[in-house]
Amino acid sequence: MSGSWLVTGAGGMLGQDLLARLARAGETTVGMDREALDITDAGAVREALEKYRPAVVVNCAAWTAVDDAEAREDEALRVNGDGPRLLAGMCAERGAVLIQVSTDYVFDGAGDAPYGEHAPTAPRSAYGRTKLAGERAVLSLLPDTGYVVRTAWLYGAGGGNFARTMIKLEGIKDTLDVVDDQSGQPTWTVDLADRLVRLGQGALAGTAPAGVYHGTSGGETTWFGYARAVFEQLGADPERVRPTTGAALARPAPRPAYSVLGHDRWTEAGIEPIRHWRKALAEAFPDLRGTS
Repeated sequence: MSGSWLVTGAGGMLGQDLLARLARAGETTVGMDREALDITDAGAVREALEKYRPAVVVNCAAWTAVDDAEAREDEALRVNGDGPRLLAGMCAERGAVLIQVSTDYVFDGAGDAPYGEHAPTAPRSAYGRTKLAGERAVLSLLPDTGYVVRTAWLYGAGGGNFARTMIKLEGIKDTLDVVDDQSGQPTWTVDLADRLVRLGQGALAGTAPAGVYHGTSGGETTWFGYARAVFEQLGADPERVRPTTGAALARPAPRPAYSVLGHDRWTEAGIEPIRHWRKALAEAFPDLRGTS
């Protein structure tokens, strides 16, 4: 089975790389950014699905301002919870596959071993709560054709991110203090886009079971270790990056101390998990440096 694809949030960092990956795969694709499609507008969503009749919808649209969500949770919930619910309901009517991009923030971050796809969720932030609402809506309304792909620590050439910030700061700061008590998996949007395409293709072919997948790189590090890796790629002295604590750089929304995700479910879909984060960073670096 084959068919066209619709990508929401197509103007974002992941959306851009996803459109490029779909083009390389020869898939018929429509990309709609936030100006072209407000996923909280039922009429607009219905019109888009009726017009393009996609076989696969990938929802990259999201409220991603983690700290702002603490004071504006109702607004964030409309985008992260109600929007996916609208998409899922209308995909159910049309028999379309929906892939919902989600986040590590649905976990409490108190663990010390990678969170499996079926691990209990317990978000500590407004952002995490709103994203979990979107997950639950998709899985409930689309038990056979709904997919949730959780990711974290994304970087790419098409938007602002930690890696590009470190590249800029290396050129203007003698030293940098970076958090060393929060662990995760830096993930290149190009790698994640590839898995989203392969997952959608597997869904249409009947080889990828519905449900939750974790789309993060292999391995793990801290923000401090990540920053040092960026400096190493630049040929700069990594000793210029100094460790500090999350408490010293407190922000409105609590950050998960441990955001490492497990990747067991990809095997069920016949797709290998994303490679180690260091290998991806080395390949991504020329593009990151060129756009910083």
